[in-house]
Amino acid sequence: MPPTRDSRRAVYRRVAQRPHIDWPAYDSTPLYDRTSLAGLESDIRTVSETWVDHDSHDSIEEFVCVLRIASVRFSAHDRYAGSTRYRMATLFRVFVLKECHGWEHETALVGYLGNRPELCEQLGFETIPYQSTLWRSWHERFTADLRETVETAARTILIKAQNAGVAVPREPERKLRYHGNESGESDPDDQTTLKQAEQATDHVSRIVFPAFSLDRGNGCEIHENAYWDLQTYLGLRERLAANEGARSFAYESTRERTPLGHAHREQIRDFSIEQVRAMYQQAITRLLNEVSETEQFFRAGIVAIDITEDDPFTGDRTGREDEIIGTKEKSDEYAYQWATVQLVGNAVPLVLDARPVRKGESRKEIVEDLLNSAEDLVHVDNVLMDREFDSQHVLEMLSQRGLSYVVPKRMQTSEKAQAKRLLQRDQDRYETDRKLHLGKNEWHENLAMEADLPPRIEGERPSPQLCRRFWYDTYTAVLGGVLEGVDEIAAEQGSSDPRVVMQNYLSDSRARRVRREFMRDQLNAAFGERT
Repeated sequence: MPPTRDSRRAVYRRVAQRPHIDWPAYDSTPLYDRTSLAGLESDIRTVSETWVDHDSHDSIEEFVCVLRIASVRFSAHDRYAGSTRYRMATLFRVFVLKECHGWEHETALVGYLGNRPELCEQLGFETIPYQSTLWRSWHERFTADLRETVETAARTILIKAQNAGVAVPREPERKLRYHGNESGESDPDDQTTLKQAEQATDHVSRIVFPAFSLDRGNGCEIHENAYWDLQTYLGLRERLAANEGARSFAYESTRERTPLGHAHREQIRDFSIEQVRAMYQQAITRLLNEVSETEQFFRAGIVAIDITEDDPFTGDRTGREDEIIGTKEKSDEYAYQWATVQLVGNAVPLVLDARPVRKGESRKEIVEDLLNSAEDLVHVDNVLMDREFDSQHVLEMLSQRGLSYVVPKRMQTSEKAQAKRLLQRDQDRYETDRKLHLGKNEWHENLAMEADLPPRIEGERPSPQLCRRFWYDTYTAVLGGVLEGVDEIAAEQGSSDPRVVMQNYLSDSRARRVRREFMRDQLNAAFGERT
């Protein structure tokens, strides 16, 4: 079905309403402008994902024809200075179409357009272009960066369409591409490894930095990215203070101007936790849009939630007692603690969100907050957590959200003794049923079904309260019969109260046997084999 005005409007309305997404990219950050190819790639990635998800859109060719690129200034990437027959935007579309089909030569493209005059017109051609004209445009008119953007755009469109179940003309390559040259060595040396690490860092920075903003005025001498470069530099090194790190960064950086340590601190510390989390989530959204085109991310679905403790805090924590809390180890030390949720397993390892742990917060509140953020970004079906999250309320919440989970049971004193016995016996395993009681009496409901209890007992559903009431009522009635049986013995002993005999004249084992004999009929009626 061809796109309609209403379907196109619905797509761009959904794009505008998506959280942590700014479109068009050049209008959302001073790092991009209308000549930015990275901004163009970001816009294509954002719009194509929403476009192919619409029920009325089932053709990638139609998307290529209607893709909004009128605001892009291709002049910076046009190596022809004089007048030309075809506009750069028209050539960009047709070369994206060529890459989507995977044709190596322009001859196949010309033949395809010759058999589809309507498509040729939608792309912006009045007549079928010559093969030689297209060859010169691609090899001589387009810059190398623009050719790479065409390839990236086509690959993105194919992957988004394939993920949405839309037919694609060829299988896309699900492998991240880095800007710049890549080494083909299978066993790189240290220098090659450092170079590849630098390429990866540059690539990630190109995606992540536009999501962060210092909200500085125009005309600043030090570029905003220099602050984020310095923050990355400090974060990758241990025990490096801002002043010392800024001096080292000034020597190692290729930038002409870099921020001083105190200026960097003033800029960064003005952010609130909520502002940092919002910018980080926007950055992660941009990263996910990139890595979602890989096989590794396509199988994502497992997240791990953990709490990380900083080094002990040695300063004055006055006024920050709710943020600088006690350590996990029972001691008199204090430290910042951070809770994180991260993609794990076969997925691309990414920290989806992080938040401080404050005094008085329950583990349930922390897990709910992190899961809300994670499920806004990715599909989650399994949660891994340490035993510190082994809480009835946490596990019930996960169950109610329909999530499976793996949480080690808290180590009790008896389990520590069992671990010691396993060590003494040279054994490495001991398995036991956890018998976890979940929400809505799930453990009891399963037990009631296994016992083949009727749906209603005396008008009530089987429940732990009903079972306890039955047991106490039955025990009380049986105890009355037991006391009647020893009444004669009490009279012979000169006592008017048969309970004196039970307490003083019968041994504990004898008293249990007496109660067991009187209970046998009642328990057999309740739990015996059914005929």
